[in-house]
Amino acid sequence: MFFYLSKILLFLATPIVWIFTLLLWGILTKKPVRKKRMLWAAAICFYFFSNAFLTDEFVRLYEERTASYSELNETYDVVIVLGGFSNDDPEQDQIQFHSASDRLLAGLKLYQTGRAKKLMISSGAGQIMKPDEKEALYLNEFLLEIGIPGEDLIIEGESKNTHENAVMSAEILKERYPDGKYLLVTSAFHMPRAKRCFEKAGLEVTPFSVDHQAGPRKYLIDHLFIPNTDSLRRWQMLIKEWIGFVSYKMMGYC
Repeated sequence: MFFYLSKILLFLATPIVWIFTLLLWGILTKKPVRKKRMLWAAAICFYFFSNAFLTDEFVRLYEERTASYSELNETYDVVIVLGGFSNDDPEQDQIQFHSASDRLLAGLKLYQTGRAKKLMISSGAGQIMKPDEKEALYLNEFLLEIGIPGEDLIIEGESKNTHENAVMSAEILKERYPDGKYLLVTSAFHMPRAKRCFEKAGLEVTPFSVDHQAGPRKYLIDHLFIPNTDSLRRWQMLIKEWIGFVSYKMMGYC
């Protein structure tokens, strides 16, 4: 139930939904004063959430920055990669990778360069409409095809959210590597919630953030003043994490 409610709440908490609602309200209302206020509110809301500079500042405050590759001086037993960056496309017989695929690339690099002995993928079916599409399972096939030995892969394909990622991964790893050292790889905006979930599940991890959404500050005219549609996407991502973090705190997940 929590899984389905969270998906509905996240849809309602999307800036573009707010903007559309204000616009529609402004168009449909018959009172001139209210119409003017709603249309102005929609315009202000759109400009705020599409401003790249403001978006960067809010994202930067929340993202968790961690050690770089060169600063990792230990060898870890397992690098845990959290999913949510791909979809299976059986018609094309390929995997469609999304923006957060930095998670997989970083995990592969950490494994291939010897910083981690094993590579773990933790991700089940995260979409309501596709309950049988378990990300870790088709990623397992992909990794085997590109030459990663099966004995070096650990697959957790039943979790539906970050809390279950942590709990189910911890069950596997505590049994196989009770005194192991673990790296946790996920997007920088997701790391604050993910790290605390793993700690709550009793697994001590070293966080390794990737997929940073806020780069160095830029004082360019277009970045400061021109609306940017990608900022709407990043706000949606950020609000999702804020809601997720608060919800998980209330549920005792992190």
